[in-house]
Amino acid sequence: MSPTLIQAPSQAPSPSLSQAGIGTGSQPVIAVENLGFSYGDNPVLVGVDLTIAAGEFLGLVGPNAGGKSTLLKLMLGLLAPQTGRIQVLGMPPRAARRYLGYVPQYPTFPRDFPISVEQVVLMGRLGLGPPLGWYRPADRAAVRTALAEVEALDLAARRIGTLSGGQLQRVLLARALVGEPRILILDEPTANIDQRVEGDIFELLARLNARLTILVVSHDIAFISGFVHRVACLNRTLICHRTDAVDGDLLHRLYHADVRAVAHGH
Repeated sequence: MSPTLIQAPSQAPSPSLSQAGIGTGSQPVIAVENLGFSYGDNPVLVGVDLTIAAGEFLGLVGPNAGGKSTLLKLMLGLLAPQTGRIQVLGMPPRAARRYLGYVPQYPTFPRDFPISVEQVVLMGRLGLGPPLGWYRPADRAAVRTALAEVEALDLAARRIGTLSGGQLQRVLLARALVGEPRILILDEPTANIDQRVEGDIFELLARLNARLTILVVSHDIAFISGFVHRVACLNRTLICHRTDAVDGDLLHRLYHADVRAVAHGH
């Protein structure tokens, strides 16, 4: 199937990080140098270079099997580079996990599991307190703060299985935020939710970007270009572009397929 370049309705200009020239004079919060990774004889990432500045909102796009999930796993320290290196906040990724908040593409727990929203978000505090014992009052206060920030405090007592897709995504975002990360990584956070809710989620991420560096994986390239500073295009190799450089020719080169344009007039 050919990818679609969606011409979204006009939005306020995306926030500028030195007018998308990036670079604030400080060390990057994520630095990827000549990264390579293969599964057996199948190379997934080849010579990938990427730097993400503090305070940046970066979109990561590319075709299925293009290496996006593998790159995230390497940044999270779940895989180790086979060639090249990654540093997160000047440390190996495993050492920097404390400072990373992660929202997965699909929740892996059974939706009918009898657990409340508050208990799900509390899981994000694991490892921050004493190794043994109950959650502290400070942990529960942090949960309330995180739920309020994603506008889901009223859901605290609800069973997780009763939530809509958009509500669940806000709860998973709160779980990532409750650990007080410096970098937020999201793997297609708006997959399988409607366009109105997608807009609400990205408006929320734009507000969070005032204090967090954000990396988001998405297939909705034109939509995210209204929010992110740059778009990183990954298909085994990686090239970064300013959002105003995202066009049909770029997507053709990325996906190796013709691009259909769809205009949203509402």
